[in-house]
Amino acid sequence: MPEFGACMILKCTNLTVEFRTNGDRVSALAGVEFQTGEHEFLSIVGPTGCGKTTLLRTLAGIVRPQAGTVDYLHAGKSPGPVLLVFQEQNLFPWMTVLENATFGLKMSGVPEIERNRMALELLARFHLTGREQAYPKELSLGMKQRVAIIRAFLSNPAILLMDEPFAALDFQTRLMLQDELLSLWAKTRSPVVFVTHDIDEAIRLSDRILVLSHQPGRVIAEHCVPFSRPRSLGVTTQAAFVELKKRIAEQLGLPPWAEGTG
Repeated sequence: MPEFGACMILKCTNLTVEFRTNGDRVSALAGVEFQTGEHEFLSIVGPTGCGKTTLLRTLAGIVRPQAGTVDYLHAGKSPGPVLLVFQEQNLFPWMTVLENATFGLKMSGVPEIERNRMALELLARFHLTGREQAYPKELSLGMKQRVAIIRAFLSNPAILLMDEPFAALDFQTRLMLQDELLSLWAKTRSPVVFVTHDIDEAIRLSDRILVLSHQPGRVIAEHCVPFSRPRSLGVTTQAAFVELKKRIAEQLGLPPWAEGTG
């Protein structure tokens, strides 16, 4: 595993993003401001269409804002890359599981024996032993997302941006991957900005949660998650968990019994 070391602090200032659709100007984000903490797991929730994915793509440099800035601040040794993990897995179809998992290490010049050793350790932990030479088309969706997450963490990112990576998975697989993600993150503590439509997922994973408004997306609330780590699934039954979920649901205009944010 990469060592727990240098990382970035991400700072958003007055971020505004607009698109042209059929000649009309559509405002996706308006005046978004926040800053991540060192080694923080930050989740962003909001209604469908509020600009969550647009925000993440702007942070990654894929979308250019009309106003405002995204700054990546770091001190000490040069940190790793900024990486984005999509909802749809983005493995290279012509590469095996092992080749996909070690791609970032290869690009960083890590020798083949060492990068394979590091990847095989994680593939075993993520229940992918025996699949090392398989191609993405031979894997289930859950397996593909495991490989994508392993590749991201092995690349030793300065900050990891995750766009609803578990949204398309069944409930059981989703809970399993949440546990695996938390276990892996605890080893590296790379800062994470995690977009999700699921309030339970956000609370279970995060140190802090930002709530976005309806389009154009603005930060309308911020919640520090009060639970210590490591966290098991049992945290979801605690009264403080239920109360926090209720507050976030109300801020999103949802009934308190809602499972997520749409």
